[in-house]
Amino acid sequence: MLKNILTFVFLIVSLGVNAQGTIKTMFYNLLEFPSAQPNNREQILMEILDEYEPDLFMICELESEFGADLILDTSLNDEGINFLRAPFEPSQSGDPDHQQILFYRKGMFTLEASEVISTQVRDINHYTLKLSTADQQTDPVFIEVFVTHLKSSQGSSNQNLRLDMVNQFTNRLETLDPNSFVIFSGDFNFYTASEPGYQELLDPTNAIVMVDPIDRPGSWNNNINFQDIHSQSTRISSGPFGAGAGGGLDDRFDFITVSENMLSDPKLKYITDTYKSFGNNGNCFDNSINSTDCSGGFSQELRELLYNMSDHLPIVMDLETNKEIVLSTDDFLAQDSIIIENTIVSKNLNIQMGSNFSRNITFEVYNTLGQKLMKFNSETSAHLSIDVSQLTNGVYYLKTDQPVSRMLKFIKTS
Repeated sequence: MLKNILTFVFLIVSLGVNAQGTIKTMFYNLLEFPSAQPNNREQILMEILDEYEPDLFMICELESEFGADLILDTSLNDEGINFLRAPFEPSQSGDPDHQQILFYRKGMFTLEASEVISTQVRDINHYTLKLSTADQQTDPVFIEVFVTHLKSSQGSSNQNLRLDMVNQFTNRLETLDPNSFVIFSGDFNFYTASEPGYQELLDPTNAIVMVDPIDRPGSWNNNINFQDIHSQSTRISSGPFGAGAGGGLDDRFDFITVSENMLSDPKLKYITDTYKSFGNNGNCFDNSINSTDCSGGFSQELRELLYNMSDHLPIVMDLETNKEIVLSTDDFLAQDSIIIENTIVSKNLNIQMGSNFSRNITFEVYNTLGQKLMKFNSETSAHLSIDVSQLTNGVYYLKTDQPVSRMLKFIKTS
């Protein structure tokens, strides 16, 4: 008994303070998520994220709010409600099916603001986060996070569209505090460092100077000298899945850039040599990431997951702060109050609600393509038994209108 009590006390204390002060970031082009094959990629993503455990997770090629919830509830919150997401914003630009969004560790950050910057091609999503530090009332640390997906393909017209999108970003920098900590990440689709968009991004006359943390300028496209930082394509052929690009790893399309102050300011600083093309062992030029010829520090198991997940690799980068990060124990001890009693269902789906839910709750059932198939209300009842016999056999997701409730999965069988 005494041992159990001491263990519990130690857990509470350890959750309260993160003395380490390390923040792990990841950007990932998820490739037409969730519709692209194979099915149930949220499970594949869960295993990839468990390998790195980011605190900030930035993505592009998100197709719907359903997909955002799928990532949050299945891929990130598989062990409890430890992550939150920014609001899903419908596209304000010309590409309604490719969105960006940010997920962040609950208790480590507070989302202070979000906005959409529209462009001719795709949105740039901007989020202001406040780091949960012991002195946040007197000396707060704010992080301005921008996520986007620049225009793809070669040619001067596409280069100009990329430049125009970057100009929208650098114009927005003029409205920020010049000492701001800024992260700008995305699938930038740059083929070479000489591109006008890349040059504009790193222009030292910008209101806030941005830097490429690894400082590896050059002609990245199809150049073996940059094979260790290539991030696309993870596949020699797109044939197995019918989406994305093939050709093997020979492009550096994916980036995380930071404001110059993050190379030296101890309040929020890039940790040298932590910027990686996650899964790239540096020996996979023009090859599929899961090839046995690409062995190294990143395991074969991880590279199989990355091959199945997307035609891009994630980009990861660690930050550190000399501040004391303070985490709320309540964030880690929160429990779901809505459960499915029978996750394998032939006729009736039984739902149990905790005592915290006394008002009318709306439920929706989605298939794996994000299509809404059913909608019903609890009508203040603590227990529901819903006839789902009309659904075809397969995997389904139950979503509520409660902000603290996770999306739940069940399987319909005959």
